[in-house]
Formats: sequence, C-alpha cells, structure tokens
Amino acid sequence: MLDPAQRAEAAAVLWAAQCDRSPVEPLTTTWPGIDASDAYEIQLINIRRQLAGGRTVRGHKVGLSSKVMQQMMGVDEPDYGHLLSDMVLPEETPVEADRYCYPRIEVEIGYVLGRSLPGEGCTTEDVLAATEYIVPSLELIDSRIKDWRIGLADTVADNASSAGVILGSARRRPAELDPADIEAVLYRDGTEIARGNTSAVLGDPTEAVAWLARKVASFGVRLEAGHVILPGSCTKAVDVRPGESYRAEFAGLGSVSAGFVHSTGHDPAEN
Repeated sequence: MLDPAQRAEAAAVLWAAQCDRSPVEPLTTTWPGIDASDAYEIQLINIRRQLAGGRTVRGHKVGLSSKVMQQMMGVDEPDYGHLLSDMVLPEETPVEADRYCYPRIEVEIGYVLGRSLPGEGCTTEDVLAATEYIVPSLELIDSRIKDWRIGLADTVADNASSAGVILGSARRRPAELDPADIEAVLYRDGTEIARGNTSAVLGDPTEAVAWLARKVASFGVRLEAGHVILPGSCTKAVDVRPGESYRAEFAGLGSVSAGFVHSTGHDPAEN
C-alpha cells in the first residue's frame, strides 16, 4: 500500500496528465506497491479536486463488467468511476477528439434513476423499480496512462478510464423492454464496425448497477435520484479520430450518435 503522501503525488501526476493531455507511465510502474484501495483513494482525490472547482456528480460508470476483461486484469469483480457534470456531452454538439489522450467509445445502455438506490443488499429488483428510464448511450473513455498500458490500479486511479457520455433522446421504462437482451450495432460513417448484446455485461447489466450500489455503499456513497449509471459496454471499445461520425442502434430502444472534430477552444480540464 501507499502512504498518504504517495497517494497525493500519484493523484497530482494523473491530474496534470489530464489537464495537459500528456500521458504518463503506469502508476503500477512508478509505485509498484499500489493496490486497489490506494487506487480508489487516488481517484477520489481528483474527484474532490473537480467538485471543489464547481463540477457536480451526475452519475457513475461500471468498468470491467465482462468476464473476459476481468480475466485480463486478474480480478473477480468490476470497477467503477464517476461521471461529472462536464462529462455529459450533448448529442448534437461534435466532440473535440484531440482534447483527450487516446479517446475511444463504447456502446452501452444507461440507467437514469428516478429515486435513490439502497446500498448494502441492493438487488436487480431494486434497480428496476428505481429506474425512471433506460437510454441508448455512447461512453467516451480515455486513458491518461501511456498507450493504454493499464493494470487494475492504473484504471481505477484514473477514474476507471472515464471521459464522458453521450445520451440518446429515446426513453424507455424498464417494463417496456428486457435490459438483459438488447441487440446493439455500432456504425462508423455509416458502415457497421461492431455489434453485441447487453447480456455481455455480467449476463444482465441491471446486475452491474446493483453491484455498483452495493460497492459504493462501502465508501458511504449512494446512487441518487437523477444519476446516470453506465453498467458496461456490450461491444469492444473503438478508437475515435477527428472527422469520424458514429451511430449506435439498440433494438427496441433507439439510437445515439456522436461526431468527432478537432479542438478549437478552451480545454474544460484546465482549472
């Protein structure tokens, strides 16, 4: 484990990498003793930094929600990160891709909570009862670690590689569809490049949301009414570049689109 000074130093390194768009060596290389507990504390240091700057928590995302990714990372449960107010990106506004280090997108459904979830003991039934609606979404992920050379502690400390989310306009109540069996197809510039099914997320993405509610409860946190919860991707992550456009279509749910351009203005990471 790391001591508080080392955690603070690691958090400062990641924050500078995000603000400068200058990736750094893996934390697991620089601090070989780092563990998952250290990583969550490092994540929280930078979340508190951003909250102090005026951002607010808009939700959370679950990462490593497929068995394949867990096996790659040598873990037996997912991880999570925060979604802040400036990370919820409007569908109609192009995303400035070169504001990020190594931007990628993932295809997910999103759960928008109508009421807060219980913590310890939260079940899928609790999640479905509390969900106001489900939306199509594209998660924007990024790594402030060079070349995505990440271990578990690297991605957890780096806010689970979170960068943003684009939500589609469609709204469906959980009773109107089966969240555990939604086919999704991703198109780049009109050409299909990936497809998957929401069952790839722990067999049922609702279970990922319930897991998250139980997990954050151990840190004294609740998933609150109005929060957007991303349970994990049902397709592979795809690198994005300026000039490209993407559309994800979800059977029975709707679609969501995102276009990527070069940066033209002030970087919101600079504070």
